[in-house]
Amino acid sequence: MQPRDACGLCESRQGACPVPANRIDCRANAFPGRTSRLRRQRRAGQAQTGVAKLRSSEIIAGLVSSTTAIPLAMAFGMFAFVSLGDEYFAYGAMAGLISAVIAGVACVVLGDRSTRVYAPRITTTFFLGLLLYSLLHRDPGAPDVSATLLVFFAIVLLGGLLQALFGILRLGTLIKFAPQPVMAGFQNMAAVLLLLVQFGNVLGFDHNVRFTRVFSEIGAAKPLSALVAAITCLAMWHARRVTAKIPPLLVGLGCGTLAYYALIALGLGDRLGPVIGQLTASAAMRAVLVDFSPLAMAQPLENSASVIFLGALALAIIASIDALLCAKLTSVPGQISTGDDRLLVRLGVANAISAGFGGITNGINIGPSLVNRAFGATSFVSVLINAAVLLVAATALFPLLAFLPRAVLSAAIMVVAIQHIEPWTRQLAMRLFAPGTPQRGVIALDLGVSLFVSVLSITINVVLAVFIGIGLAVLLFVVRMSRSNIRRLYRCDTVRSRRYRDPAELEVLHRDGASVLVIELQGALFFGSAERLAQIVDRETAQGTRALLLELRRITEIDSTGARILGEIDAALHIRGVPLALVLSGRTETAARLADAFKGERFFPDIDRAIEWAEDDLLKQAGTPPSQALPLERLPLFAGLSAEQVARLCDWLEPVAWPAGQVIFRSGDPGSALYLVTRGRASVHIRHDDGDIRLVTFAAGAVFGELALLDRGPRSATITADEDIEGFGLSEASFAELCRQHPDIAIKLLQALGRELSVRIRHANMTIQQLET
Repeated sequence: MQPRDACGLCESRQGACPVPANRIDCRANAFPGRTSRLRRQRRAGQAQTGVAKLRSSEIIAGLVSSTTAIPLAMAFGMFAFVSLGDEYFAYGAMAGLISAVIAGVACVVLGDRSTRVYAPRITTTFFLGLLLYSLLHRDPGAPDVSATLLVFFAIVLLGGLLQALFGILRLGTLIKFAPQPVMAGFQNMAAVLLLLVQFGNVLGFDHNVRFTRVFSEIGAAKPLSALVAAITCLAMWHARRVTAKIPPLLVGLGCGTLAYYALIALGLGDRLGPVIGQLTASAAMRAVLVDFSPLAMAQPLENSASVIFLGALALAIIASIDALLCAKLTSVPGQISTGDDRLLVRLGVANAISAGFGGITNGINIGPSLVNRAFGATSFVSVLINAAVLLVAATALFPLLAFLPRAVLSAAIMVVAIQHIEPWTRQLAMRLFAPGTPQRGVIALDLGVSLFVSVLSITINVVLAVFIGIGLAVLLFVVRMSRSNIRRLYRCDTVRSRRYRDPAELEVLHRDGASVLVIELQGALFFGSAERLAQIVDRETAQGTRALLLELRRITEIDSTGARILGEIDAALHIRGVPLALVLSGRTETAARLADAFKGERFFPDIDRAIEWAEDDLLKQAGTPPSQALPLERLPLFAGLSAEQVARLCDWLEPVAWPAGQVIFRSGDPGSALYLVTRGRASVHIRHDDGDIRLVTFAAGAVFGELALLDRGPRSATITADEDIEGFGLSEASFAELCRQHPDIAIKLLQALGRELSVRIRHANMTIQQLET
């Protein structure tokens, strides 16, 4: 037996074990009963270390992201209530912090397990700021602040409930497809307005000054405040060049605040603007919020019912679109976006609760969310820590935050506003002025809609701007879809079917082929575009048209109105004696919609067969006689042979015949002979998902199956007799014997086959070009 202190793996003393890290494992092998406890202790220690590291990373991420979320929440809250005046300035900062706390906690409680940080957003704050301003100035005379605030918070509350209702009704996917020009115009004006309203604080005015009156009161500005703001902007803008571990917003606020109080220490405080200040209006605000639902407050709510509903609906739409877009931007790379409807429910409930506490509408804050994940956050724990820090900032630390200079905070928000200019707008503007840009009219129209929504939001009414913008975008969509969806229009005097025609038939088709009109369509065919198609068909078939072929294989969708208009086109052409044929797959939804109006004999799977149908009708009307049998000596393949060589070659040929409809051979069959056609027609087909595609038609004088003699591989296509076929065959064995006994004939025959193959390659290239164009 080994000593008790020996290594069970290497049979050495424990102190001399060559693998000290494995001592426990070695002792476990030697004394399994005694060391199981040691192994459990080691695993427990590793698990505790992992949990400790996890918790520390969540705490650090929550703390760092909160330093970014605090100033943004304060600034956006102040912007929402700036219309009320200076006495409500600090309350706006408090409202922003409280809103962020409620949103974070409520979303986690309702099941959100992501690392997204919630706080007021620039888009919804812009809406609320203009909304409050319009509520204050909708009636002449001095505004009733208490009644106005009641209506304002009722809109926020109802907007949250409507947002949750959007999620319950599973409208998240539909909302994401809101018109881009409308949302871009709204966000751009939000960013621009957020930038402009900061000028009063940046210039150091002692009281709130609207940006429209900044230049008229420029004499009261304090240049040192502008200097502090410039330091803040530069520090924030270039923070990434210095360090990537501290958020740029925090760097800018820190540098600006240090510069501000350094100037105060130098005795220049009278040349600087004010700080945020203490809560002077909180008592009045809280009094209104406590009495939110008594009967005494029913009258203002009843008088403003329509304003409340329309404002709440517009707020819910904007908040929902913003939340869904931010959810996409903050998602983990490679992650498929899911849970959009649940996100709307959580945010809607959180916003409704926020309104009850005097807060404003929240959304996903992109900057803090990305910072949270970058600093190691992997669960909702960091979100709760972030909310806890925000709560501390709104309570215990708010007296200190009240000393944050307004110029510094406004300068940081100006940088944020510039960064929130919609990238889509910048890209579109660059494309508009870039040389050689296609569709300049469409680009200019999108930019015009975006600018119109922006101007309308400021000059008239923000709620009205949202609905008018959406209606305008829908109208423009209908107008664009009503444009002609004709891909190509051509006549069949130059484009013919792949069926072989003899010279007499070709002469008729060359003379009368232009009377067959082909129209290729693409896109959606609905009431607008179908009506436009009807006008074009009426104009093009007014005279000289004997058949119309509509190529519908590229039609992505057709509604009932479009199908009805196609039926009307068919009826109008029938009166003129012009037959109409449709080219589309029989297994598509488009074919199902048109099955009642059009019979099966006028459906063709490809344009080649449709053109053949029209050509046959032209030849029938012209009375062209059927083609005759071609003597063997007149076959084009024997053009280089003398009469004596043709006579010798006939000794190696065998007569063949197939009735109409019989398959001569199929693709993949072994090849052992080539065939010469002297009477009748046969078509070459390949398989396709929608059926057979005809490549070409052989007639009298043609040769097929020659690849069997050249490469001895299997048949590459299927050949079927269209009519009774007569001809001759040359087997592989006969050809080998011909080469041995009559090499002069074999050489000329191979030369003729080479010419035949080159002609087919040219035709194949023309077919490919036709399909591509």
